[in-house]
Amino acid sequence: MASKLKLRVNGVTREVDSAPDTPLLYVLTDEMHLQGPRFGCGLSQCGSCSVLLDGAEIRSCVTPVSAVNGKSVTTLEGLPQWYAEQKTLAKAPELHPIQQAVIDEQAVQCGYCYNGLIVKAAELLSKNTRPSDRQIREAMNGHLCRCGTYPRMMRAIRRASEMMRDAHSGAETTAADETELAANATGDSAEVAR
Repeated sequence: MASKLKLRVNGVTREVDSAPDTPLLYVLTDEMHLQGPRFGCGLSQCGSCSVLLDGAEIRSCVTPVSAVNGKSVTTLEGLPQWYAEQKTLAKAPELHPIQQAVIDEQAVQCGYCYNGLIVKAAELLSKNTRPSDRQIREAMNGHLCRCGTYPRMMRAIRRASEMMRDAHSGAETTAADETELAANATGDSAEVAR
């Protein structure tokens, strides 16, 4: 039985008329006509359907729409606005830094997995703007790319990290920044992405 639910998707509150157990992915793609999240496996194993729920990555193919009622969902399309809100920018950029870095590094081949990879990378960079290679690999674990573009995605994430730091380079280095730098100086940068 369908019921009216209120979802905040990409900063806009929307009312949907779906059965409570309908996968969020179907609501986003079929009712809201968003093209970021993709159906990959339907089992929460590939990451193609990833979205952010209150800033944390979830797999929308197995998340019932009722579980996100009243919460904030961010899709690939909403990442620039989400980034602007996080950084308290007056205006959202055209692209989130990770989206621009993926383009700059030509990290996408067939494009099927990129939604999940970008959403997960955006979540990682929101928590750690200086991730080591090991931290990047650990965060991206569970996101499958059939074309094997993992090394290019690693470069894109590193580039986005630099872009984000450069955008805020006028700010003083804080004690938290120094702690983060020390924690990441573990020699991981010499490791090669698989």
